Amino acid sequence: MENIIIKEKIKKRIKSTVPFIILVSFAILIFLPIIFMLISSVKHPNDVFELPFRWIPKRYYFSNFLQAIAGNDGKYYFIRNTINSLFVALSVMCLTVLVASFAGYSLTKFNFKGKNIVFIMILATMMIPFETIMIPLYMLVNALKMQNSYYGLIIPMMLTAFAVFMMRQAIITVPNDYIDSARIDGAGELRIFFSIIFPSVKPAAVTLAILVFRESWDNLIWPLIIIQTQKFKTLPLYIISFLDEKYTNEAALMAVAVLACIPMFILFFTFSKYFIGEGVLTGTKG
Repeated sequence: MENIIIKEKIKKRIKSTVPFIILVSFAILIFLPIIFMLISSVKHPNDVFELPFRWIPKRYYFSNFLQAIAGNDGKYYFIRNTINSLFVALSVMCLTVLVASFAGYSLTKFNFKGKNIVFIMILATMMIPFETIMIPLYMLVNALKMQNSYYGLIIPMMLTAFAVFMMRQAIITVPNDYIDSARIDGAGELRIFFSIIFPSVKPAAVTLAILVFRESWDNLIWPLIIIQTQKFKTLPLYIISFLDEKYTNEAALMAVAVLACIPMFILFFTFSKYFIGEGVLTGTKG
């Protein structure tokens, strides 16, 4: 009897240990490139790709971060480009969340002819790759004289079908009873939206904000097409300036990549309580 109990305990431990080992293994694989980036950022440029890879550097070269900020030409465009990226990413994030929430509100809490058709057409645009509309979009932006400007970076990117879909699915769970009660009390639609709807879907809105900020922060293709002047270049364009045909300082490249990751980590950990929150309000009782 005692042997049976011991065997059962061993089986339970194995069942709980095996998933833990698998999860830890996947976590290590996920974080391995980040660890490689961090270690390489403080190595000598000639030692970044040495084989076998040295996980503990012979000597720490923190001057790589100064080189990353100064740039290859020593003109310190890093600060300007970082400010541009922050401004563009925050603007796109705020506009996307706001406009997508308005669209989700209208598609769920208002009845008008062709509402479902409009929603299906919005979802259909998710099937269109950005590469297929890239050239027409550039020609449109160029015709509107928004090239080499913040408008050209922000306006074409400020709304996506995924954002509308996500906010629509969140807002549809908000009970109509709350909205009807507010309308009876004389509240306008804007007040209902900002007092009832938006607070109820805050976890979804914050999740969308983080995703949109990351997408805009990492966006390389569109700024590469639309921006030619240094004044409006973003951080991804600054990073590729390190890729010289003759010589590339890989250590400084890794250092600027580390610096570029910091805002995303700050944003995620600041709003993680909403990102992994309990969800949106789903209904009423009685």
